[in-house]
Amino acid sequence: MSQPVIRIERGAATPEELAAVLAVVTARAAAAAAAAEAPAPAPASAWTDRARTMTRTPRVGAGAWKSSAW
Repeated sequence: MSQPVIRIERGAATPEELAAVLAVVTARAAAAAAAAEAPAPAPASAWTDRARTMTRTPRVGAGAWKSSAW
């Protein structure tokens, strides 16, 4: 006979308590397996990245107001 995966160290658990613990452990294992199989999200488009507008220094001189919005 194989060794049990979960062992009660102290106390006397009722069948309902064991069922609740096993349901939580099973749900966590299923969630971890689903997260491992999920594909990575697609990278954001450079057009939607607002950080690109923050790194440019504003131009000085004639027409500077036109380039300040881009």
